[in-house]
Amino acid sequence: MQAIERYFESIHPVYAAFLATTFTWLVTAAGASLVFFFKKMHRGLLDGMLGFTGGVMVAASFWSLLMPSIEMSERLYPSFPWLPAAVGFLIGALFLFFLDKSLPHLHINFAEHETEGVKTQLHKTTLLVLAITLHNIPEGLAVGVLFGAAAHGVEGATIAGAITLAIGIGIQNFPEGFAVAMPLRRAGASRFKSFWYGQLSAIVEPIAGVIGAVAVIYMEPILPFALAFAAGAMIFVVVEEVIPETQRDKYTDVAVLGFIGGFLVMMILDVALG
Repeated sequence: MQAIERYFESIHPVYAAFLATTFTWLVTAAGASLVFFFKKMHRGLLDGMLGFTGGVMVAASFWSLLMPSIEMSERLYPSFPWLPAAVGFLIGALFLFFLDKSLPHLHINFAEHETEGVKTQLHKTTLLVLAITLHNIPEGLAVGVLFGAAAHGVEGATIAGAITLAIGIGIQNFPEGFAVAMPLRRAGASRFKSFWYGQLSAIVEPIAGVIGAVAVIYMEPILPFALAFAAGAMIFVVVEEVIPETQRDKYTDVAVLGFIGGFLVMMILDVALG
């Protein structure tokens, strides 16, 4: 871990953000590649993996994003240290709310008539990929923003913490890639097509990561807002998308245990490594 940390400290933070989010994208592709070996997936396993994803995202939102935002605000805005975190969190949630209402998409486990966003004639496969793409935007932003914050020497934001966040998101991206590709395979898509769309859903993460890093590196006063923005966007995704997807059948308890497991894994990673 120390060797990896030294390497990321030696390169430009935007490049570091790009490498880290490329890693999370590749882990998604690795998860999607399981469709070459399996055609079916037990629904309880899917719900457990989705719950794990939600737990990782909630833990990362606090330890990796909100906490550094508040700590930095105490220095930059001593009269109102709570304000940047609150405003950034709200704007991040509203940004995802706007995208959710504007971008046509279909959540995993939802019927085709439950498509959200503007009305469209797009194929179900495309709608599924758009849903996960929407999910991955705040994850990429979170990694990029944290690398940018670490480059500024923000208290509570470190290169090790940014790497840890990327590892945590990568861990939850593996089952996520599987969770996207498998329904497509079960619906009759070819193995390659299922894999292709599964990995494609995460290609937005390197793009969002670079945007996040560039934004905060050149605009330091917005750093606490940007960190909280990413947290608000991630929490919105968990509450609006991830949790509802796990509560539609008899495996809700499995999903809850998966959520607890994901939260513990991310918390341990962040405290132990970050």
